[in-house]
Amino acid sequence: MLELGPDVICRAQENDMAAFEEIYRHYAGMVYRVALRMTRRVEDAEEVTQEVFVAVHRHLKTFEGNAQLKTWIYRIAVNCSLNALKKGKRNPEVAWDDGLDPEDPHQGVRDTIEKEDREAKISSLLESLNMDQKMCLVLRAQEGLSYDQIARALNVNINTVRSRIKRARETLLASGKV
Repeated sequence: MLELGPDVICRAQENDMAAFEEIYRHYAGMVYRVALRMTRRVEDAEEVTQEVFVAVHRHLKTFEGNAQLKTWIYRIAVNCSLNALKKGKRNPEVAWDDGLDPEDPHQGVRDTIEKEDREAKISSLLESLNMDQKMCLVLRAQEGLSYDQIARALNVNINTVRSRIKRARETLLASGKV
């Protein structure tokens, strides 16, 4: 995903709603995926996504450009997801992708079953990790962030990110399911 230009960010900081909508359209899918992977519930992911963009709108004027906007938004998404989980009303019950369209003629039954099976296995594997490891692994393996971007998004040292990912991989390998 390419970063938006500084002109869009500047316009959004000056309350240009069209520019903010462009930011929303550009990053909403990413925020939703992170929230869904963290909370594992569609309703919670939708709520977190909404909270994230309310926070982005509210605090965009404080964004100084020291990091990429994407990294800044990731950090907000992770924090909002963690806050949602801490509220204690979470009962994981969703596959990772509720975006399957059964009417899509290009997606056969076999593909759907294979994808659901793969998503269930991933979900099961991630459940064996602690939250810190899970966050780092999701941001690295599924969202494609660099170690540096993860460190900034989680506000931790890059060596902490490396250590968490290493331990996550060791845990997954030790589980014998990988």
